[in-house]
Amino acid sequence: ITENMRSLRNFFLYKCLFALTFWNYISLSMANELFKSVSNDFLEDGSDKKIKSLPLLYTNSHQSKANFDWVVIQNTTESLSLSEITNDNVKKLVALLSNFRQGSRLQNLTLTNMSVDWNALTEVFQTVWHSSIEYFNISSLTQLSDIKSCDFDYSGTSMKALTIKKVLITDLYFSQDDLYKIFADMNIAALTIAESEMIHMLCPLSNSPFKYLNFSKNDLTDLLFQNCDKLIQLETLILQKNKFESLSKVSFMTSRMKLLKYLDMSNNLLSHIAADVQCRWAESLTELDLSSNQLTDSVFECLPVNIKKLNLQNNQITSVAKGMAELKSLEELNLASNRLADLPGCSGFMSLEFLNTEMNLILTPSADFFQSCPRVKELQARHNPFKCSCELQDFIRLARQSGGKLAGWPAAYVCEYPEDLRGTQLKDFHLTELACNTMLLLVTALLLTLVLVAVVAFLCIYLDVPWYVQMTWQWTQTKRRAWHNHPEEQETVLQFHAFISYSERDSLWVKNELIPNLEKGEGCVQLCQHERNFIPGKSIVENIINCIEKSYKSIFVLSPNFVQSEWCHYELYFAHHKLFSENSNSLILILLEPIPPHIVPARYHKLKALMAKRTYLEWPKERSKRALFWANLRAAISMNLPMADGQWCGETD
Repeated sequence: ITENMRSLRNFFLYKCLFALTFWNYISLSMANELFKSVSNDFLEDGSDKKIKSLPLLYTNSHQSKANFDWVVIQNTTESLSLSEITNDNVKKLVALLSNFRQGSRLQNLTLTNMSVDWNALTEVFQTVWHSSIEYFNISSLTQLSDIKSCDFDYSGTSMKALTIKKVLITDLYFSQDDLYKIFADMNIAALTIAESEMIHMLCPLSNSPFKYLNFSKNDLTDLLFQNCDKLIQLETLILQKNKFESLSKVSFMTSRMKLLKYLDMSNNLLSHIAADVQCRWAESLTELDLSSNQLTDSVFECLPVNIKKLNLQNNQITSVAKGMAELKSLEELNLASNRLADLPGCSGFMSLEFLNTEMNLILTPSADFFQSCPRVKELQARHNPFKCSCELQDFIRLARQSGGKLAGWPAAYVCEYPEDLRGTQLKDFHLTELACNTMLLLVTALLLTLVLVAVVAFLCIYLDVPWYVQMTWQWTQTKRRAWHNHPEEQETVLQFHAFISYSERDSLWVKNELIPNLEKGEGCVQLCQHERNFIPGKSIVENIINCIEKSYKSIFVLSPNFVQSEWCHYELYFAHHKLFSENSNSLILILLEPIPPHIVPARYHKLKALMAKRTYLEWPKERSKRALFWANLRAAISMNLPMADGQWCGETD
């Protein structure tokens, strides 16, 4: 033990002496570990004037109490940090702190991980209050049971600031006033109680010296400090991350704080309903943080008239009303992360120098912003979904001439719309004079209209639109003649199972494969083929119409040759016409060869539509699959037709 104490004394160099005495039961190895722990945390950067994270040491042995005392040289310690304070060793802490009477150099005390009852805590406070300590910090305090009223002597203190964070109260049955009274009446300049689920705080009984109050990350509500006129010296009030809801009640809370300059109400649930609700703020208030709340456009009807810095970031503001009360002193305004569709004007902010409108919904900022806001030194409008259009051209021109007033230009300003320009920097976006000159655009549009009419006329001719009209007329006339000549027939008599439409270049497959397999296979199938069933003397169109009318189905043999045939196109048109006019399902598509999309003429839009919407049979190259192909095709055209006496399947006149 003597060797270790000599090493420790050499390590501290001078001015610090710790006398540690252990029971005979403590082994030498335990003593070594203890001294290592103390020596590692005792000094920082070789200084003998600061003790950092020094644990409040105690030992358990076979005896009922610790067998050593603290020895501290008063005039060498300015900051002291102790941890693991419990009811078992709090008396030793009080005895230690009693050595630091007023006049001592100890000014800063930090206690971490305290778990004590109410009497022990108030005893620590009382001891600190009459010591040389000016700044007292407590982190992770567990307040055990027995909270009750106590008489606290605040007189003759050196204390300036108390900070308490992460308080857990285990006592469920106690008077709230007994807990909060000791803090409300403290005669110090700064008080912080944070992250402690605090639900209320009392108004001081007399005029309070508080200049700084921080009650962030608690559960405080609109009831806080209502009608409280004792905080007459308060300058800074931080209430972020609580449960405040009414902006007007917050304003009334501040109305009697005559020296209040800074108020932080960020990350609450604040909203403001403008219906006949008056707001009354402290006239001295110059900086207000209302970010991350639920405020809308009506917030501008409830703001301090002398405000200089206003933070409304991350709310639900869509615009700044022009008829709102003037904020003549406002110099900085943060409207980032809202729902603004345009830059606000400065009619109500004549002194505005800094404006932040980042991450809003601004598509085309007003080009006259810098003219209406002549005092603005910096505008932040980054990360908006800019729509690169003519309206944006003027703003871009002004941005280039702003002399650095547009923060982040040009890297942070990119097009979001239209989609083909997404990611393009605004500085690289250009439109021609024609695109943005209305008169020139109208004249050009008129000329283009004339050209368009000419093009449409050309396309009508090129796409055989007159022919389509003529074919439709012939179809109608044929139907009318049939009705006039045979009025007693209500329905067309079917003579064929299917009409075959194919290109002459695919005729070998039709004659060698299609017709033999259908007409000479199982069942009686009669096919209509133009070479053997068209009636001489009639026009081709009339023959096509008659054959389609007298056939149960229409089979189209599709291939690259098919789309190059004009007559195949006509046959497809009339079959398609029948499909819609009679609401029938009469089309059968056979894909003989794949048809590359690029070779299909534009006028074959009906074929494209049919192939996209209807199922077709594909001619298999493998012979093993052809039996199934023919079975499916026979099933599609299967129907009983009246037969003439003496004819067999496939027989023609």
